[in-house]
Amino acid sequence: MLESATDYSRSIFDTAVFLASQAAKTSSSFFRVGVDVDFKSDASPVTIADKQIERDARDYLGKVFPGHAILGEEYGSGDLTNDHVWVIDPIDGTRSFISGNPLYGFLLAHMHKGQCELGLVSMPELKELYLGQRGKGATLNGKTIRTSKKTKLADAILYINEGEKLLQFEPAAISSLIKVGHTRRFAYDCYPHALVASGQIDAVVDYDLKPFDYLPLAGVIEEAGGIISDWQGKALNFGSDGRVIAAGTPELHEQLVNLLT
Repeated sequence: MLESATDYSRSIFDTAVFLASQAAKTSSSFFRVGVDVDFKSDASPVTIADKQIERDARDYLGKVFPGHAILGEEYGSGDLTNDHVWVIDPIDGTRSFISGNPLYGFLLAHMHKGQCELGLVSMPELKELYLGQRGKGATLNGKTIRTSKKTKLADAILYINEGEKLLQFEPAAISSLIKVGHTRRFAYDCYPHALVASGQIDAVVDYDLKPFDYLPLAGVIEEAGGIISDWQGKALNFGSDGRVIAAGTPELHEQLVNLLT
């Protein structure tokens, strides 16, 4: 039985770390061994690993926090008006996972009354665990991390996620993005956002994300000192449209918002 708010917060933290460790064991056991792939109605792939990780996490949370709601990629949503909602993406980057690319992740967030109290990005094959706790900062494998201090877009290392979707659906946006920044890289999934949080790169522009993609990222990036929002600069929530900007500084974030709007 929890005796104080501090005990409760610690239990949330310990639960998140435990779920990440279990997810890493499961995904690594299936990685590069050849797994069957199914395709969902939106043509996105799913494997036995995705399903098992989320199912195991749901079972554990149901025992530890039976009154909490859960939103997961594979098994849907509970009551999102609940004061406590756990957000799970069992394998962020399933296309990377099935192609033997180690840059897939496990994402987890704990939302309290609509605010992200904890965000987690686990990169199982890299053995990197990014954690952000509201008001307590962000860490990488237990060591404090901070975003970069770049304020000028012309000097920035910019990652552009989901390039082919941007070409198809946001041609004006990608036409602008490929002309700015000091260094640009095309990428996918959660790892570029983790690199923003740790100060390795300066910004990411992303597209077509779901709440289980972006809410865990927000919990880490914001606690590392960065800014993450939709393309209009609005705070992310369960109803955001999936177009996301993450940046190390408010100045850099503002320039990207202006560029995209």
